[in-house]
Amino acid sequence: MSAPPPPPEDGSPSGAAVVGVGIDAVDVGRFRRVLARRPGVGVRLFTDGERADAAAVRDPVERLAARFAAKEAAMKALGSGIGAFAFRDVEVVRGSGTGAARGRPSLRLGGDAAALAARRRVARLHVSLTHTSQVAMAVVVAEGPPAAGPA
Repeated sequence: MSAPPPPPEDGSPSGAAVVGVGIDAVDVGRFRRVLARRPGVGVRLFTDGERADAAAVRDPVERLAARFAAKEAAMKALGSGIGAFAFRDVEVVRGSGTGAARGRPSLRLGGDAAALAARRRVARLHVSLTHTSQVAMAVVVAEGPPAAGPA
């Protein structure tokens, strides 16, 4: 009998099952107009940490649009629609430290989002963000516990 494969380098358990995938795209210009027209929207959608992180760059709207896309993609990956939990229940955080982990985005769940993830047996979320001056996109993969192997 052969040994099981080593765990992936990202630390996720070997054999983990994908339980959901979500993708979202945001028109940056439209998002910019919404934020300008309704300044309170930013406070409703984003945590203090997310707003502070975005404020550190020349054009914070692009970064906020990517984070908004991540929140919607997380809702889809968790199998819910808009309204299942507050947007602020999903926070995009950037990795600290050195090397490849520096700046790497990840998701922190709280409130109803964390409760939904627990009910769906989501062990980990993976997120990828990208943006230009026109569009911001995010992909979220929800990973469950390792699939049961053959007995």
